[in-house]
Amino acid sequence: LALAAGMAGAALLTGNTVVLKPTSEAPLSGLKLYRACMSAGVPAGSMQFFTGPGKVFGPAIVGNQGIDGIAFTGSLDAGMWLQRNFIASQPYPKPVVSEMGSKNPAIVTEHADINKAVEGIVKGAFGYSGQKCSATSRVYVHRRVAAEFQDALVSAVEPLVVGDPRERETFISPIITGKALTTFRNAVAQSRKDGGSILTGGLVLEGGVFSRGSYIMPTVVTGLPPDHPLVTAELFVPFLILDTFTTLDEALAKANATDYGLTAGIFSEDPGEIEEFFQKIRF
Repeated sequence: LALAAGMAGAALLTGNTVVLKPTSEAPLSGLKLYRACMSAGVPAGSMQFFTGPGKVFGPAIVGNQGIDGIAFTGSLDAGMWLQRNFIASQPYPKPVVSEMGSKNPAIVTEHADINKAVEGIVKGAFGYSGQKCSATSRVYVHRRVAAEFQDALVSAVEPLVVGDPRERETFISPIITGKALTTFRNAVAQSRKDGGSILTGGLVLEGGVFSRGSYIMPTVVTGLPPDHPLVTAELFVPFLILDTFTTLDEALAKANATDYGLTAGIFSEDPGEIEEFFQKIRF
């Protein structure tokens, strides 16, 4: 809802008409946004709302020469398809603004406040059940504090309540689709097969209150090599990978080793380390 409101609102404020197309998995929030805009006085006809599968909507949009630009948030594959096909089908260059996922890293140095780092990473990785573009998915921890941080992180993750999102105590809601559930199952199986250790989570919850929806335990994994596909590819589920480092340069190199770029963070009480992070991080 926030992303759609930002993109559509900016276009309307600069004098454009808007075709709003929400994801097929969550069309109701887009409809609510459209109705809110109409009731707030957006001129009739200046905003149109469509639902449906992207494989039908996409070709209709990219080939329409009445479209002056596209703002898109979604998968890498869909975003790159829009980039290539929209530009190729238009009579002159038109903008395509795409936000196509992430593999967001966090660095925890030996000078970090461990409690602050754990709190921030738990919220960053598992808020919205890990289903947000800015979700923390990789953590690089200095070897000197790795054991302390790992123990504290697991102790903070294990009590998180998985359940009905309408209940106040719930922290982990069901993930959105069966496809996402398959992604999670495959990630857990692949990490075990390739020598990773699951520190907590890795389970699908079933039966009772969990019988309607896909409920999974927030998962923390360690022991995978830096170039493993689970470390480099976006998963969009509550699945966090830990690794260690000995120098900040090593941590920054690992953090930057991805085709994605969106958010990154550092936990340190050392101003020099923070400054070096801002100078060298590529996100």
